[in-house]
Amino acid sequence: MHERGCLAEREGQDHMEILAPAGGMEQLQAAVRSGADAVYFGAQLFNARRNAANFTDEEIPRAIAYCHARGVRVHMTLNTLVQDGEMDGVCRTLEQIARAGADAVIVQDLAVARLARQICPELKLHASTQMAVHNAAGLRLLEEIGFSRAVLARELSREEIGRLAAGTGLEVEVFVHGALCMSVSGQCYLSGMLGGRSGNRGLCAQPCRLDFKAGQRGYALSLKDLSLIGQMRLLEQLGVASLKIEGRMKRPEYVACATRACKQALEGEQPDLESLKAVFSRSGFTNGYFAAKRDLAMFGTRTREDVQQAGGVLGQIAATYRHEAKTVPVDMRLTVRDGASPELQAMGRGVRVCVQAQGEKPEKAVNRPLDEAQARQALEKTGGTPFYLRELHAQIEPGLRLPISALNSLRKAALEELETLLGQPPVREIIPLRLEKAPCARVEDGEGAPRLRIRLEKAEQLSQELVIAAERLILPLNELAAHPELLDALGDKLIGEIPMAVFPNDEERTAALLAALKRQGLAGAQAENLGALCMARELGLRVHGGYGLNILNSLALEEAGRLGVADQTISFEANLRDIRHLQRHVPCGAIAYGHLPLMTLRACPMQGARGCGDCDGRRALTDRKGEKFTVLCRERRYSQLLNGHVLSLADQQAQLQGLDFATLYFTLEDQQACRRALEDYLAGRMPQGQYTRGLYLRQLQ
Repeated sequence: MHERGCLAEREGQDHMEILAPAGGMEQLQAAVRSGADAVYFGAQLFNARRNAANFTDEEIPRAIAYCHARGVRVHMTLNTLVQDGEMDGVCRTLEQIARAGADAVIVQDLAVARLARQICPELKLHASTQMAVHNAAGLRLLEEIGFSRAVLARELSREEIGRLAAGTGLEVEVFVHGALCMSVSGQCYLSGMLGGRSGNRGLCAQPCRLDFKAGQRGYALSLKDLSLIGQMRLLEQLGVASLKIEGRMKRPEYVACATRACKQALEGEQPDLESLKAVFSRSGFTNGYFAAKRDLAMFGTRTREDVQQAGGVLGQIAATYRHEAKTVPVDMRLTVRDGASPELQAMGRGVRVCVQAQGEKPEKAVNRPLDEAQARQALEKTGGTPFYLRELHAQIEPGLRLPISALNSLRKAALEELETLLGQPPVREIIPLRLEKAPCARVEDGEGAPRLRIRLEKAEQLSQELVIAAERLILPLNELAAHPELLDALGDKLIGEIPMAVFPNDEERTAALLAALKRQGLAGAQAENLGALCMARELGLRVHGGYGLNILNSLALEEAGRLGVADQTISFEANLRDIRHLQRHVPCGAIAYGHLPLMTLRACPMQGARGCGDCDGRRALTDRKGEKFTVLCRERRYSQLLNGHVLSLADQQAQLQGLDFATLYFTLEDQQACRRALEDYLAGRMPQGQYTRGLYLRQLQ
């Protein structure tokens, strides 16, 4: 028999959560035995580390039960973009992990967030760092959508994290150790564009770790690993709820060492950073983003010496998690009466079980009768389980004896039943959902060629030919502010482009600039992330969704429309066939020309030993093949890495039929080059020199 009490004790910890990665079962055990409060891992599909071992359908319930029995929460990762043909699989996966008892699901795609809400409203929603939320407006939108936690962008400083945590009702999760992506997460398309393996789909090939050169400096896109383990108490003061360790592709020794170091730091002990550095680092660690020191000291690679150091510590680290950790206190009540079967009750984490000895009754003692000390000695031998005996209440009638083997059997049976019950999933409402057909009514295809939009980097690129050809003209906000005459002359034809990255220190300034431009006549704004969408919508501007919203499927497109997007540029990682078959709740289009932005960078790879110096904001990186990639600075707030090969769909305009608009995306071109590119596109001519059609004619992996 058993009684089930409140299991909310798992949620009631009085310290920040240590959240550890698990690429497989061995890593999961290493995390739990090393002191993790929660773990995160993925199913076989739809997670951002598809090359990890991950967990099969059969393993997921066992893994969650294992964690829950030990008081450890489980966050499942469904944090990739998905396509229309995968929706049924997403629904099945969500239903499966909800039934298995996962505590939260980490998502990137707006469609997956919506499906999670529909299938299991009680399953907590965590916004992946892939959603690129880095300002207060983004957090406000996440709250509206139904998220309970945001994993903040890794590029934020101490001051910025504190400001965001203080201004939101959401839990805030921060990466404290592990690899740093060069780009803001969710805004990197380098792997997809260069090799067809999209980071947004969980298959990043890490081309940034290859030898890109900035002048004579090599590996200019490779950052050292992050470590904020020495800043734990400060993070707590800032209001951070969860400390996340990166590393689902790494070995169990790394997981154990990083988890243990975090636990040591939280408990006021000296963390073993030397072992952690030895097991994995890239020329040491950095806290450059957190300290707002985004200089060359942040950059580093995995050297031969780094690899060799690991051999000396792996065995020692493995020994620390070889045996089950005693983390779950149990109170026991033993009853031994003459003529009755002995009974043992065990209570742990709100669950009580009661077992009786089978075929075994106490006898009159000839020599030493059973007493509480003997009973305790037998019952506290909980080896091989996560339990330890905290309190024992023994009701033993005097003069009786009971074989120690009987006590051992009682203890074993009680703890096995208790572990089983603690691992059982919670009772939840789960609504099966299948999306085999279109999720929303289709907007009628447009007739003929899509309308033309032209995006400019500078007002000086503008010419009369572009004004005549374009249905809409898109310019950055600062350019519109510097040229108010454009608003007078072009009026509703103009769209103001909100910066791709608006970090907290710029948020108020950006919102004020948007409001001022609206007063001058600006009606529409281009939003490349959720924060920008929220800013524009709150000011009553018409919102045009940019490629940075990463819309790849029909349901996400519908969600964007529900959030206020008037029309949407589909991700340039989609192919044209899939774009044409989207169920368009709002009008949509594609970028048809331009040097596509492949990365958004807050640590500029082009800086010198003394920072920006006299940089003109337009420098080039060179890859191993000699290809050039321009790094374009955005007012020294962030920069973007542009593809060296210009994209052009001039010869594919038949494939664009039915789309509502196509955008010519100008960045590096002068006014004459913009006119020439427009003429070529309208005439169906491909550019001279090297060009690409991107992923539009390929199948995204």
